[in-house]
Amino acid sequence: MSTVCEIRDYLLSLAPKAWKEDWDNVGLLCGRQSQEVSRILVALDVTMEVAREAVEKQVQLIVSHHPLLFSTQAICDETEHGALLYYLASHNIAVISMHTNLDSAPDGVNDRLAECLGLANIRTFTGEEYGIGRIGDVDEQSLADFAAFTAKQLKAGGIRYADGGKPVRCVAVGGGACMDFLPQAMLSGCDTFVTGDIKYHQFQKAATLGVNLIDAGHFPTEDPICEVLCQKLTAQFPDITAEKSEVHADCVKFL
Repeated sequence: MSTVCEIRDYLLSLAPKAWKEDWDNVGLLCGRQSQEVSRILVALDVTMEVAREAVEKQVQLIVSHHPLLFSTQAICDETEHGALLYYLASHNIAVISMHTNLDSAPDGVNDRLAECLGLANIRTFTGEEYGIGRIGDVDEQSLADFAAFTAKQLKAGGIRYADGGKPVRCVAVGGGACMDFLPQAMLSGCDTFVTGDIKYHQFQKAATLGVNLIDAGHFPTEDPICEVLCQKLTAQFPDITAEKSEVHADCVKFL
């Protein structure tokens, strides 16, 4: 039977630690390397609801996108995060988190997002093998039409967008919160940038910058990678069942 260590090493072969941002924390963040695994649960976040689902499904390993740990001062039940860590440890559930390294990796978060939006000629902002963002081409269309298409493709509860004064032809994407990468996206020639967590003043500057901005939400722009991870894990480890969490959903709701 495959072990946590073997699964960790496989995932890091797809998205090496060297590809993460300096502030990030990825890899095996909870559990024993030697633990044997027969069932894996994949989720964007490790919440208490996801942890309870793992226990109910007799899962030994959770693979998440967002890190379980950035910095923790204590593991006890006095804090919400501490209680989660204690719960996972007490049920022998390991956690591997693949965050910005998976954003950067080929066939990772941003390649999957670009594919969901029907982009052609997909490439990184820099033209290198890996990198946070992706850019690609679409048939010329209005911003309103492309925003509606984005909402449908990502099953987003709502879309916010600002008109930069151009039709949509060349689209850059950054799953999650990637507005810091807008300058690179614009240098790559995009007329439209799709990401999440865009601030008011950033929308306000869209017309001045001459770029269309689409905020499709943090969760919807990253969640598609979960199915990809399930498929890759099942193919690599035929003795393991890997499934996406049924309880984890976007915490942002719309009327």
